[in-house]
Amino acid sequence: FRYLATGQCLASLHYAFLIGKSTASLIIRETCVALWDVLNSAVMSQPTTAEWRDIAEVFGQTCHFPNCVGAIDGKHVRVLKPIRSGSRFYNYKKFFSVVLLAVSDANYCFRYIDVGAYGSSSDSAVFAHSHFGRLLASKALELPAPQNLPGTTYPAMPYVFVGDEAFALGVNLMRPFSSRGLSVERRVFNYRLTRASRVVECAFGILANKWRFLHTPILFKLDTAINAVKAACVLHNFVRQRDGYNFEDTLSRALGRTQLTGVRGTAHGAHVREHFCHYFMSPEGALPWQMEAIEN
Repeated sequence: FRYLATGQCLASLHYAFLIGKSTASLIIRETCVALWDVLNSAVMSQPTTAEWRDIAEVFGQTCHFPNCVGAIDGKHVRVLKPIRSGSRFYNYKKFFSVVLLAVSDANYCFRYIDVGAYGSSSDSAVFAHSHFGRLLASKALELPAPQNLPGTTYPAMPYVFVGDEAFALGVNLMRPFSSRGLSVERRVFNYRLTRASRVVECAFGILANKWRFLHTPILFKLDTAINAVKAACVLHNFVRQRDGYNFEDTLSRALGRTQLTGVRGTAHGAHVREHFCHYFMSPEGALPWQMEAIEN
Protein backbone atom coordinates (compact mmCIF):
# COMPACT_ATOMS: atom_id res chain seq x y z
CA PHE A 1 0.00 0.00 0.00
CA ARG A 2 2.90 2.38 0.70
CA TYR A 3 4.15 1.84 -2.83
CA LEU A 4 0.74 2.32 -4.47
CA ALA A 5 0.00 5.45 -2.45
CA THR A 6 3.40 7.14 -2.79
CA GLY A 7 5.27 5.53 -5.69
CA GLN A 8 8.40 5.12 -3.53
CA CYS A 9 11.21 3.19 -5.18
CA LEU A 10 12.33 -0.21 -3.89
CA ALA A 11 15.45 1.32 -2.34
CA SER A 12 13.30 3.65 -0.24
CA LEU A 13 11.05 0.78 0.85
CA HIS A 14 14.15 -1.28 1.64
CA TYR A 15 15.36 1.33 4.13
CA ALA A 16 11.90 2.14 5.51
CA PHE A 17 10.92 -1.44 6.35
CA LEU A 18 14.37 -3.09 6.59
CA ILE A 19 13.56 -5.75 4.03
CA GLY A 20 15.37 -6.75 0.85
CA LYS A 21 14.47 -5.20 -2.47
CA SER A 22 13.51 -8.55 -3.95
CA THR A 23 11.31 -9.24 -0.92
CA ALA A 24 9.59 -5.86 -1.30
CA SER A 25 9.01 -6.55 -4.99
CA LEU A 26 7.51 -9.96 -4.21
CA ILE A 27 5.21 -8.49 -1.54
CA ILE A 28 3.96 -5.79 -3.93
CA ARG A 29 3.29 -8.30 -6.70
CA GLU A 30 1.44 -10.80 -4.49
CA THR A 31 -0.57 -8.08 -2.72
CA CYS A 32 -1.70 -6.53 -5.99
CA VAL A 33 -2.82 -9.90 -7.34
CA ALA A 34 -4.72 -10.61 -4.11
CA LEU A 35 -6.41 -7.20 -4.15
CA TRP A 36 -7.65 -7.74 -7.69
CA ASP A 37 -8.87 -11.28 -6.99
CA VAL A 38 -10.79 -10.24 -3.87
CA LEU A 39 -12.17 -6.83 -4.86
CA ASN A 40 -12.89 -7.28 -8.57
CA SER A 41 -16.16 -9.12 -8.10
CA ALA A 42 -17.15 -6.89 -5.17
CA VAL A 43 -16.62 -3.41 -6.65
CA MET A 44 -16.28 -3.91 -10.43
CA SER A 45 -18.67 -6.68 -11.38
CA GLN A 46 -20.64 -6.48 -14.64
CA PRO A 47 -23.76 -4.37 -14.04
CA THR A 48 -27.17 -5.96 -14.36
CA THR A 49 -29.90 -4.49 -16.54
CA ALA A 50 -31.38 -2.69 -13.51
CA GLU A 51 -27.97 -1.32 -12.55
CA TRP A 52 -27.43 0.01 -16.09
CA ARG A 53 -30.73 1.92 -15.73
CA ASP A 54 -29.56 3.39 -12.41
CA ILE A 55 -26.27 4.49 -14.02
CA ALA A 56 -28.20 6.12 -16.88
CA GLU A 57 -30.43 7.97 -14.43
CA VAL A 58 -27.41 9.50 -12.68
CA PHE A 59 -25.89 10.51 -16.03
CA GLY A 60 -29.16 12.18 -16.97
CA GLN A 61 -29.33 14.09 -13.68
CA THR A 62 -25.68 15.19 -13.42
CA CYS A 63 -24.46 15.33 -17.03
CA HIS A 64 -27.78 15.98 -18.82
CA PHE A 65 -27.21 13.17 -21.33
CA PRO A 66 -30.17 10.74 -21.19
CA ASN A 67 -29.78 7.03 -21.93
CA CYS A 68 -26.03 7.24 -21.27
CA VAL A 69 -24.59 4.29 -19.35
CA GLY A 70 -20.87 5.09 -19.34
CA ALA A 71 -17.98 7.19 -20.58
CA ILE A 72 -15.04 5.41 -22.18
CA ASP A 73 -11.46 6.53 -22.73
CA GLY A 74 -7.88 5.28 -22.65
CA LYS A 75 -4.75 6.54 -20.91
CA HIS A 76 -1.05 5.76 -21.11
CA VAL A 77 0.65 4.35 -17.99
CA ARG A 78 4.43 4.70 -18.04
CA VAL A 79 6.41 1.45 -17.71
CA LEU A 80 9.96 0.25 -18.19
CA LYS A 81 10.67 -1.04 -21.69
CA PRO A 82 9.76 -4.76 -21.60
CA ILE A 83 12.53 -7.11 -22.68
CA ARG A 84 12.62 -7.89 -26.42
CA SER A 85 9.49 -5.81 -27.07
CA GLY A 86 10.93 -3.64 -29.85
CA SER A 87 8.85 -0.49 -30.34
CA ARG A 88 5.47 -2.05 -29.55
CA PHE A 89 5.18 -0.25 -26.21
CA TYR A 90 6.70 3.02 -27.47
CA ASN A 91 3.89 5.55 -27.88
CA TYR A 92 3.52 8.72 -29.92
CA LYS A 93 4.50 10.80 -26.87
CA LYS A 94 7.98 9.24 -26.96
CA PHE A 95 7.89 7.01 -23.88
CA PHE A 96 7.13 3.36 -23.13
CA SER A 97 3.66 2.62 -21.82
CA VAL A 98 0.73 0.27 -21.57
CA VAL A 99 -2.81 1.47 -22.25
CA LEU A 100 -5.43 1.60 -19.51
CA LEU A 101 -8.85 1.51 -21.19
CA ALA A 102 -11.69 2.26 -18.79
CA VAL A 103 -15.45 2.75 -18.70
CA SER A 104 -16.63 5.08 -15.93
CA ASP A 105 -20.04 5.90 -14.52
CA ALA A 106 -21.15 9.41 -13.51
CA ASN A 107 -19.91 8.82 -9.94
CA TYR A 108 -16.32 8.42 -11.24
CA CYS A 109 -16.27 4.67 -10.55
CA PHE A 110 -14.77 2.30 -13.12
CA ARG A 111 -17.22 -0.27 -14.48
CA TYR A 112 -14.76 -1.98 -16.81
CA ILE A 113 -11.00 -1.76 -17.28
CA ASP A 114 -8.57 -3.31 -19.72
CA VAL A 115 -4.85 -2.96 -18.94
CA GLY A 116 -1.79 -4.06 -20.86
CA ALA A 117 -2.32 -3.16 -24.53
CA TYR A 118 0.72 -1.89 -26.42
CA GLY A 119 1.45 1.80 -25.94
CA SER A 120 1.73 2.17 -29.72
CA SER A 121 -1.93 1.14 -30.15
CA SER A 122 -4.77 3.61 -30.64
CA ASP A 123 -7.92 3.72 -28.49
CA SER A 124 -10.01 2.22 -31.27
CA ALA A 125 -7.66 -0.76 -31.69
CA VAL A 126 -7.46 -1.37 -27.93
CA PHE A 127 -11.24 -1.12 -27.64
CA ALA A 128 -11.89 -3.50 -30.54
CA HIS A 129 -9.65 -6.20 -29.01
CA SER A 130 -10.75 -5.70 -25.39
CA HIS A 131 -13.15 -7.98 -23.55
CA PHE A 132 -15.55 -5.07 -23.11
CA GLY A 133 -15.43 -4.23 -26.82
CA ARG A 134 -16.28 -7.81 -27.74
CA LEU A 135 -19.16 -7.87 -25.23
CA LEU A 136 -20.58 -4.65 -26.67
CA ALA A 137 -20.24 -5.88 -30.26
CA SER A 138 -21.98 -9.17 -29.43
CA LYS A 139 -24.70 -7.39 -27.38
CA ALA A 140 -23.77 -9.41 -24.28
CA LEU A 141 -23.69 -6.49 -21.82
CA GLU A 142 -27.34 -6.90 -20.77
CA LEU A 143 -28.10 -3.27 -21.61
CA PRO A 144 -31.74 -2.22 -21.10
CA ALA A 145 -34.10 -2.20 -24.06
CA PRO A 146 -34.35 1.10 -25.99
CA GLN A 147 -36.35 3.74 -24.14
CA ASN A 148 -37.96 7.05 -25.04
CA LEU A 149 -35.96 10.13 -24.17
CA PRO A 150 -37.44 12.30 -21.38
CA GLY A 151 -40.44 14.29 -22.60
CA THR A 152 -40.82 12.32 -25.85
CA THR A 153 -42.96 9.40 -26.98
CA TYR A 154 -41.10 8.41 -30.15
CA PRO A 155 -38.68 6.98 -31.14
CA ALA A 156 -37.29 4.65 -28.48
CA MET A 157 -33.54 5.33 -28.23
CA PRO A 158 -30.85 2.78 -27.33
CA TYR A 159 -28.67 3.11 -24.26
CA VAL A 160 -25.24 4.37 -25.27
CA PHE A 161 -21.67 4.86 -24.13
CA VAL A 162 -19.88 8.12 -24.96
CA GLY A 163 -16.28 8.57 -26.07
CA ASP A 164 -14.00 10.88 -28.02
CA GLU A 165 -13.00 10.92 -31.68
CA ALA A 166 -10.80 7.86 -31.28
CA PHE A 167 -13.77 5.49 -31.12
CA ALA A 168 -15.92 4.29 -33.99
CA LEU A 169 -19.51 5.49 -34.02
CA GLY A 170 -22.02 2.74 -33.30
CA VAL A 171 -25.60 2.19 -32.18
CA ASN A 172 -24.43 1.93 -28.56
CA LEU A 173 -21.36 4.17 -28.80
CA MET A 174 -21.56 7.90 -29.47
CA ARG A 175 -18.64 10.09 -30.53
CA PRO A 176 -18.54 13.82 -31.37
CA PHE A 177 -18.98 15.24 -34.84
CA SER A 178 -15.88 16.32 -36.72
CA SER A 179 -14.94 19.88 -35.78
CA ARG A 180 -15.02 21.17 -39.38
CA GLY A 181 -17.92 23.33 -40.49
CA LEU A 182 -20.26 22.38 -37.68
CA SER A 183 -23.84 23.64 -37.58
CA VAL A 184 -25.19 25.05 -34.32
CA GLU A 185 -27.12 21.84 -33.74
CA ARG A 186 -23.99 19.70 -34.04
CA ARG A 187 -21.95 22.05 -31.86
CA VAL A 188 -24.59 21.67 -29.16
CA PHE A 189 -24.41 17.89 -29.49
CA ASN A 190 -20.62 17.97 -29.11
CA TYR A 191 -20.98 20.16 -26.02
CA ARG A 192 -23.52 17.81 -24.43
CA LEU A 193 -21.46 14.73 -25.26
CA THR A 194 -18.31 16.36 -23.83
CA ARG A 195 -20.15 17.09 -20.58
CA ALA A 196 -20.87 13.37 -20.25
CA SER A 197 -17.56 11.97 -21.50
CA ARG A 198 -15.46 14.15 -19.19
CA VAL A 199 -16.40 11.98 -16.19
CA VAL A 200 -13.91 9.31 -17.23
CA GLU A 201 -11.19 12.00 -17.45
CA CYS A 202 -12.07 13.04 -13.91
CA ALA A 203 -11.97 9.41 -12.79
CA PHE A 204 -8.45 9.07 -14.20
CA GLY A 205 -7.47 12.25 -12.37
CA ILE A 206 -8.81 11.00 -9.04
CA LEU A 207 -7.09 7.65 -9.59
CA ALA A 208 -3.68 9.19 -10.30
CA ASN A 209 -3.88 11.67 -7.42
CA LYS A 210 -4.93 9.02 -4.89
CA TRP A 211 -2.49 6.32 -6.04
CA ARG A 212 0.58 8.36 -6.82
CA PHE A 213 2.75 5.57 -8.22
CA LEU A 214 0.96 6.43 -11.48
CA HIS A 215 2.77 9.80 -11.56
CA THR A 216 6.09 8.07 -12.35
CA PRO A 217 7.22 5.14 -14.53
CA ILE A 218 6.41 1.79 -12.90
CA LEU A 219 9.82 0.22 -12.26
CA PHE A 220 8.72 -3.41 -12.31
CA LYS A 221 8.35 -6.18 -14.87
CA LEU A 222 5.37 -5.81 -17.17
CA ASP A 223 3.15 -8.38 -15.40
CA THR A 224 3.69 -6.70 -12.02
CA ALA A 225 3.06 -3.25 -13.51
CA ILE A 226 -0.26 -4.45 -14.99
CA ASN A 227 -1.28 -6.04 -11.68
CA ALA A 228 -0.43 -2.80 -9.83
CA VAL A 229 -2.66 -0.74 -12.16
CA LYS A 230 -5.53 -3.23 -11.81
CA ALA A 231 -5.17 -3.18 -8.01
CA ALA A 232 -5.25 0.64 -8.01
CA CYS A 233 -8.45 0.64 -10.07
CA VAL A 234 -10.35 -1.69 -7.72
CA LEU A 235 -9.02 0.22 -4.70
CA HIS A 236 -10.24 3.41 -6.37
CA ASN A 237 -13.77 1.96 -6.60
CA PHE A 238 -13.56 0.59 -3.05
CA VAL A 239 -12.66 4.00 -1.63
CA ARG A 240 -15.20 5.87 -3.77
CA GLN A 241 -18.08 3.61 -2.76
CA ARG A 242 -17.29 3.73 0.95
CA ASP A 243 -16.15 7.35 1.34
CA GLY A 244 -18.98 8.82 -0.73
CA TYR A 245 -19.10 10.60 -4.07
CA ASN A 246 -18.63 14.24 -3.06
CA PHE A 247 -15.90 15.57 -5.26
CA GLU A 248 -14.57 18.96 -6.29
CA ASP A 249 -13.47 18.86 -9.91
CA THR A 250 -10.06 20.58 -9.63
CA LEU A 251 -7.74 17.90 -10.91
CA SER A 252 -4.36 17.55 -12.50
CA ARG A 253 -4.14 14.46 -14.68
CA ALA A 254 -0.83 12.61 -14.66
CA LEU A 255 -1.90 9.93 -17.11
CA GLY A 256 -1.22 10.71 -20.76
CA ARG A 257 -3.92 10.70 -23.41
CA THR A 258 -3.91 7.95 -25.99
CA GLN A 259 -3.48 8.59 -29.70
CA LEU A 260 -6.49 9.72 -31.71
CA THR A 261 -6.94 8.07 -35.10
CA GLY A 262 -9.78 8.36 -37.59
CA VAL A 263 -12.18 5.41 -37.59
CA ARG A 264 -15.38 4.82 -39.53
CA GLY A 265 -18.76 4.42 -37.86
CA THR A 266 -21.94 2.67 -38.88
CA ALA A 267 -24.99 4.10 -40.62
CA HIS A 268 -27.23 2.98 -37.73
CA GLY A 269 -24.90 4.74 -35.29
CA ALA A 270 -25.10 7.93 -37.34
CA HIS A 271 -28.91 7.68 -37.30
CA VAL A 272 -28.94 7.39 -33.49
CA ARG A 273 -26.56 10.33 -33.16
CA GLU A 274 -28.77 12.52 -35.35
CA HIS A 275 -31.78 11.74 -33.13
CA PHE A 276 -29.80 12.82 -30.05
CA CYS A 277 -28.70 15.89 -31.97
CA HIS A 278 -32.30 16.92 -32.73
CA TYR A 279 -33.43 16.13 -29.19
CA PHE A 280 -30.82 18.42 -27.62
CA MET A 281 -32.23 21.33 -29.64
CA SER A 282 -35.88 20.54 -28.86
CA PRO A 283 -37.83 22.16 -25.99
CA GLU A 284 -37.84 18.80 -24.18
CA GLY A 285 -34.07 18.27 -24.30
CA ALA A 286 -32.42 21.71 -24.50
CA LEU A 287 -30.48 23.22 -21.59
CA PRO A 288 -30.96 26.94 -20.80
CA TRP A 289 -27.23 27.68 -20.98
CA GLN A 290 -26.14 25.48 -23.88
CA MET A 291 -26.21 28.21 -26.54
CA GLU A 292 -24.10 30.49 -24.37
CA ALA A 293 -21.68 27.63 -23.67
CA ILE A 294 -20.96 26.89 -27.33
CA GLU A 295 -20.28 30.57 -28.03
CA ASN A 296 -17.55 30.79 -25.39
